[in-house]
Amino acid sequence: MIERMYTVTVVATENNRTNLLFDLREAGLMHIDALVRRGEKIEKVGKDISSVTMILSAINEAKTKKKVYTQVELEGEEFEKKHAELLSLYNESVESEAKARKLSTEIGKYSAWGDFDPEEVKKLSDEGVKLYFYTLGKKELGELTASEKFSFIRLKDVSKMAAVAVLDKPLDGEIQATALELPQMSLTQMQNEMDRLNNRVVEVKKILEEANSLESAYKLQIKKLEQDEMFEKVSATTVDTEGVSLLRGYVPEEKIEAFKGLAKEKAWAYLIDDPTQEEAPPTLLKYKGIVRIMQPIYDILGTVPGYWERDISSWFLAYFSVFFAMIIGDAGYGLIFVLIAALLHKKLKKATDAVILLYAMGTCTVIWGALTGTWFGSYWIIEHIAPLRMIMLDSISNFPELTGNPEITSTYTQNMVMKFSFILGASHLSVARVLNIISKVKSKDLSLFADLGWLIDTLVLYMLVLYLVIGESMNASVVLYGVILGFTLVCLFSAQAPGVPFVKGMLASLGGFFTTFLDTISCFSNIMSYIRLFAVGMASLAIAQSFNSMGGAMTGWALPLGILVILLGHTLNLVMGLLSVVVHGIRLNLMEFSNQLGMEWSGYNYDPFRVTVTKKSK
Repeated sequence: MIERMYTVTVVATENNRTNLLFDLREAGLMHIDALVRRGEKIEKVGKDISSVTMILSAINEAKTKKKVYTQVELEGEEFEKKHAELLSLYNESVESEAKARKLSTEIGKYSAWGDFDPEEVKKLSDEGVKLYFYTLGKKELGELTASEKFSFIRLKDVSKMAAVAVLDKPLDGEIQATALELPQMSLTQMQNEMDRLNNRVVEVKKILEEANSLESAYKLQIKKLEQDEMFEKVSATTVDTEGVSLLRGYVPEEKIEAFKGLAKEKAWAYLIDDPTQEEAPPTLLKYKGIVRIMQPIYDILGTVPGYWERDISSWFLAYFSVFFAMIIGDAGYGLIFVLIAALLHKKLKKATDAVILLYAMGTCTVIWGALTGTWFGSYWIIEHIAPLRMIMLDSISNFPELTGNPEITSTYTQNMVMKFSFILGASHLSVARVLNIISKVKSKDLSLFADLGWLIDTLVLYMLVLYLVIGESMNASVVLYGVILGFTLVCLFSAQAPGVPFVKGMLASLGGFFTTFLDTISCFSNIMSYIRLFAVGMASLAIAQSFNSMGGAMTGWALPLGILVILLGHTLNLVMGLLSVVVHGIRLNLMEFSNQLGMEWSGYNYDPFRVTVTKKSK
């Protein structure tokens, strides 16, 4: 569930402003509202973070694989001194690389002219022999050759362009050409300088590589700087007026008594109130039991329900488990997930939420795969291992020919899986509407009848879907009158709300007639969209069978290659299945289901102002 939040404003004397911030940070209770994110001090700390992060990245890039670096503790002035040294070396290395690249370009550009010395050209100029260098195209070279006004010496081409040295006077735009500036050094000098710069880059890289012994020190410093940055942001957020300092934020219900105790101890004045509907408090999700394993999914997706929205974690987990199993679709793959979970469990020496989630998803996949008789997509396995056939459910089997029942055909079993997909869809969408109705009954919101209308539409349109897709019988009158009833309820009650006069709400609802009509069509397509569970599962089976056939056809000397084809094929299929879970399984929860609830997942996590790293005293 979503933990209740209180809006809290803390007041202390301006003289105790700094102590207020340190004490609040030490307590770690209050999420600061409307943080100021710009300011001179904030930007200075931000630049320090960027600098330290840049060097950490540089030393990691220079790291030698498989080499173990003994970590050295370094803090305070010692760290700053070492960091300044490494930063200077890094900047020198970057500059040297840039210069070396430029010299390499120059060498390639003028190498055709041989090892000439630009100083000799300058001497000629001092003695009255003026030379002007240009590159030009074939057409312009022809014009220059035909001209009697200019004397020139044809040189080796530069960058695939004709090069010339014009005597005594420049072309001055009479002939289109690009002036060519000679290098400052001879070819040998440039090569020597480039080698020196590259050698220096190698030297600095070696120093940075050795600095990996400071990796932990750098990571610690970044945490300290981030903590300092947050302190400066909170400090900038604090309002000073008439000799007092005020700071506003949110404290969850479970920590409000601890806050009151701290305020009494520190002699702060404070105001505690419920947030208004115009506010957007942070979200603190409190899980009960197995539902806690949803947290890794939320973390990966970066989704958080808004404070005023509903926590759907239990429904999300229940349906997602089935979606996951149907999309992956193979008991053999499910066993792989369970095995991976067991290995992680052993390595971590505890069952984290992610490990338990993997156990749960793997187990659900094994159950669904066993019911459909799918073990690595293999016909041979289900044919020759009798116990696996005994737990296979004939009506949804992927190998109906093994059921021994002539009435069980592939068309029949596929229709049953599609029907199950639609049952999941209709129930999923209906649950959302029922939750809306329950919530609105409590708040005496008449728009609950609109949700009732959508619920009726969902149920009768489910019957229409079964009729159109798998040819199941349908009572046309029930569907027609059901759609009309649902449509009417939505048209009359969708804009009703507590405090809104009934007639006014009804007129506003009728104003959305055309939108309601389109949404009714959308309701049909929402149910239809759950067929993806069947389609993706069947595609996964077809891919597995194809690779089994390809690999199984390779016998004799090609047997090892056949085994490799099967292993790679199933690995690819498994990865594609996981991507499909994200694209389809999660989408059905975050879009189809959540849209029925009016959820936008617009929340952000409760993140109290707190100590994140302890600074050691020297």
